[in-house]
Amino acid sequence: MDALTLHRIHFAFTITYHYLFPQLTMGLALLIVILKTLALKTNDEKYAIAARFWAGIFAVNFLLGVVTGIPMEFQFGTNWSEFSRRTGGVIGMPLAMEGVFSFFLESAFLGLFLFGEKRLPKWGHWTAAFLVFLGSWISGFFIIVTNAWMQHPVAYRLLPNGTFEVSSFWGLLGNPWAWLEYAHNMCGAVVTASFVMSAVGALYLLQKREGDYGRTFLKIGVIAGCIACVLMIFPTGDLHGKYVAKNQPAAMAGMEGLFNSEKGAPMVLMGQPDIEAQKIDNPLVVNSVLSFLIYGTTGAEVQGLNSIPRDQWPSTLPLLFYSYHIMAGLGTYFVALMLLSAFLLWRGRLFNARWLLWPIMMSFPLPYIATTAGWMTAEIGRQPWLIYGLIRTAEGSSKHIGAGNSLFTLLGFLGLYSVISILWIVLVYRFIEKGPTETEHEHEPATPAPVSA
Repeated sequence: MDALTLHRIHFAFTITYHYLFPQLTMGLALLIVILKTLALKTNDEKYAIAARFWAGIFAVNFLLGVVTGIPMEFQFGTNWSEFSRRTGGVIGMPLAMEGVFSFFLESAFLGLFLFGEKRLPKWGHWTAAFLVFLGSWISGFFIIVTNAWMQHPVAYRLLPNGTFEVSSFWGLLGNPWAWLEYAHNMCGAVVTASFVMSAVGALYLLQKREGDYGRTFLKIGVIAGCIACVLMIFPTGDLHGKYVAKNQPAAMAGMEGLFNSEKGAPMVLMGQPDIEAQKIDNPLVVNSVLSFLIYGTTGAEVQGLNSIPRDQWPSTLPLLFYSYHIMAGLGTYFVALMLLSAFLLWRGRLFNARWLLWPIMMSFPLPYIATTAGWMTAEIGRQPWLIYGLIRTAEGSSKHIGAGNSLFTLLGFLGLYSVISILWIVLVYRFIEKGPTETEHEHEPATPAPVSA
């Protein structure tokens, strides 16, 4: 492989691995605030203990997210130095704001939340939890503003030396692509956290232990997951898809496997794209649905790849097609599972429905797969552009870093992240295995032995 391909694989691996952790922390931050709110409102210690239990898992994920996030910053200067030189005047601003305003807010108040409960009043500890949530969600916003500018560049000016700078601060932050992508992404983070919390609750109920906490985790996870799953499809996913069709027609055509422009374009549910023959093999389609979803009418024409120059097609069309359909298929499954679970919860039958507790418990990895597939869809769909319409990917890589160097560091990261994965699994497993009750007893101060006269 040439250096450019290895640079792309290198960054794709590190950023995909890194995002396994923030998606859970951002979603858990909201659910922990809900638990703390219930504890404050009901004065029930059960919710406070549950919040402390999930705060421990949050802290582990937060730490590993920081550790795996730092190398990506360096890759901008090593593997993608030309990209950094030309666009640093734009992307440097939201990335710096993410570190200064949100990361420090989140990390500072995380310390207060973890260690200050006995020193703060109840409302003060709730405030610390809320500020951790606020910091994590603001952090996600600034990161997505950066990515959205790469997808849909706005509020910039091109300088004579070929570099870019911000022409409007509020125009950059108000990028419509950023807000649509942010809403969709944060719904996905809540889905991930909800499935994880529901899975732990289902595990405890199947094991017939930690009954109160199992029911609490399952109830909150199902309610939050049901709402987030629906919002992830409509309106956030629907609006984002329409914006992609308008501004990146090649990406939309590649996602749907639409090689030729069509009026009343069908939506392909399943199939295999054949690039040479420019068709979908063994297609399972729903006629006219794609036109309706994008334009609101079944007779509208959807632009196909045949109307776009070949050198502007996404570079790996089959991967784009499969990534999008994995994301969409899993999203449909999430909605079905959570709606069924919410219905049984409403009827008071969920906690004893072992036939459904098993799928809930076993589904916890699926949001990670769906989120990864979603980000692959977004990033592959933008290709061959690094900054859409402005800089091609081949123009942004470092010319002085050869394929050998890139491969060597990639193998190093693979080994290091394998160790981190084992550490993460062991730590989270220990938290879940001990459960909220035993974890709480470990943090209770020991009773001093009586002193004889």
